[in-house]
Amino acid sequence: MKKKNRMRLKGQLRMYMNWPLIMTVLLVAMDIWLYVIDRKAGLIMTVCIVLYLGIACGLYFYNRSLILADLIQFSAQYKGIENTLLKELPVPYAVVLEDGRILWMNDAFAALSEGPRKEKYLHRVIPELYPGVFPKGDIGHSELEVTYRDRNYQAELRRVSFEGFSEKEELLQIPAEEEYFVAVSLQDVTELNAYIRENEDQRMIAGLIYIDNYDEVMESVEEVRQSLLVALIDRKINKYIGDVDGIVKKMEKDKYFIVIRKESYRRIAEDRFSLLEEVKQVNIGNARSATLSIGLGLNTATYALSYQYARVAIDLALARGGDQAVIKDCNGITYFGGKKEQTAKNTRVKARVKAEALREFIVTKDQVMVMGHKIADPDSFGACMGIYRAAVSLEKKAHIVINTVTESVRPLYDEIAESPAYEDDIFLTSEQALDYISDNTMVIVVDTNKPQMTECPELLKRSRMIAVLDHHRQGSNVIENAVLSYVEPYSSSTCEMVAEVLQYIADDVKIPSVEADCLYAGVMIDTRNFMNRTGVRTFEAAAFLRRCGADITRVRKMFRDDMESYRAKAEAMRKAEVYRDEFAIAECPSDIDSPTVLGAQAANELLDISGIKASFVLTEYEGKIYLSARSIDEVNVQIIAEKLGGGGHINSAGAQFDHTNMPEAISALKATIDQMIEEGDI
Repeated sequence: MKKKNRMRLKGQLRMYMNWPLIMTVLLVAMDIWLYVIDRKAGLIMTVCIVLYLGIACGLYFYNRSLILADLIQFSAQYKGIENTLLKELPVPYAVVLEDGRILWMNDAFAALSEGPRKEKYLHRVIPELYPGVFPKGDIGHSELEVTYRDRNYQAELRRVSFEGFSEKEELLQIPAEEEYFVAVSLQDVTELNAYIRENEDQRMIAGLIYIDNYDEVMESVEEVRQSLLVALIDRKINKYIGDVDGIVKKMEKDKYFIVIRKESYRRIAEDRFSLLEEVKQVNIGNARSATLSIGLGLNTATYALSYQYARVAIDLALARGGDQAVIKDCNGITYFGGKKEQTAKNTRVKARVKAEALREFIVTKDQVMVMGHKIADPDSFGACMGIYRAAVSLEKKAHIVINTVTESVRPLYDEIAESPAYEDDIFLTSEQALDYISDNTMVIVVDTNKPQMTECPELLKRSRMIAVLDHHRQGSNVIENAVLSYVEPYSSSTCEMVAEVLQYIADDVKIPSVEADCLYAGVMIDTRNFMNRTGVRTFEAAAFLRRCGADITRVRKMFRDDMESYRAKAEAMRKAEVYRDEFAIAECPSDIDSPTVLGAQAANELLDISGIKASFVLTEYEGKIYLSARSIDEVNVQIIAEKLGGGGHINSAGAQFDHTNMPEAISALKATIDQMIEEGDI
């Protein structure tokens, strides 16, 4: 027997309909109370309750069918109204299958896509809404911005599941695992984006401009012309910032505070801060050209934070040698300029101040750990020995962290390790150093300012007191929380800086001849036998080391090549490729000891070829490819290496690729050179 489907009311409507019946319970209670008082009154009340209950039940069952009929009619009308509203909704709306085929669209979407057509696919209407961007798996909702007919739309894609659809639907069969639709709605945000861009363009940016070499420039011109020179520089700066509707306030004789709009920043970024070059052209007889450092703070929530970003940016520009613009925002740091080398200052006041500060920090600790960069070279090793001697002269226990002993430092390392004058634990590996470190240990990093390049980055996390001495330009990734940072980009080598520090850190410091050899070797290698980046202070440091017992002949013999290395270097030079008639690119063989050192030597040798402005030698070593870049004075190889994730100096830099695909690395180098030539950086 087929059961009859009965419809029932539920929810608040059912409660409303049952209320008269519920009242019967109250009347029955009253009737019982009346029976207690008066039997005749109770009997009359019973008759009334029966009549009331009969009438209520009759009305309930009679009106129930009428109410259900009205509800069904209202539901049908509501469904029609809902469909009509969705059809005429001004927001474009469509329902598509997994493959992008449109099942249904409202009038707004049809008008957007030039009318409905059968078998139309969504990606043929809006190419950016292809099936690959539809929500997949557990992701039931996604949003993206698309452009269609010069208008911007915020597309909302929502996955709607219809389990058992194919069983109920007679006209359309969909596989069970694909029983879902994608509802697509588009919101026109063209005007909103225009307002957002306009608001973003009007945002104010704080900046600082410093004259790097103010004192040197003033000293190079006659006193009567100094005020004129300052006026011309002021005019250049004020005109440049005024042309982009900015304001300039001179705070000190060589410092300016500026405020510009973000739209103005884009304009000056397009001409790559031509103010840097314009100021250099100011010449009224001054022997030196003035150079500027510019720092700007971008994309900040408050003006105070923008100014703080500008302070950080200008400090970084000065630490990198000046003559450049540094832009800091929440996403990172951008550099402009920095093509020329900063002129070294002859005064050693800064070296004395830093030496005194370093001494104060060392004397507060019981132990000092010194480390350089990975794959130590003579400059890194020599600087470590110099700081070691400084700590020992202050009667502190000192260790040097070194993991890989390359052939370039092997002779010096063996002589020190085998000497009875030194403790057995003078040299430690990273694992040993982590066992030695304590809360009363100071870590001093030399010849690098990047934490990932140090011998043991974990030491930096465990130490509460860190000092950094380096001669490489700083990048965006630097050692943080250093109590002392002595970074001089114009210095020839870290050994030169350490040699100066040793003269002030303690009275009558005694440097053994082998340690003097280490420091002298670092200076000699980094300056290529005093031919590159040498200044007055370089020769003064060399003279000091010579007086301490450095043997020039012994150092030279230590760094002679064996026959295999010499042949490998000659092979690299023989196969060198001259790219764009100015750049020498070579691959150094890796089947020898210390191929990275040999690569640097080959890069130096390639500069002796006429017409070569810069040389690049790539070497595969320990699962990575190392790049050595060199130049004389025409090309800034430091900014090229920085683009590849490295760094260094204007005429001596390096980088590394985290793979061993040599053709890919060479292609990346060439692409970087091409890009920088197009942008005017080279």
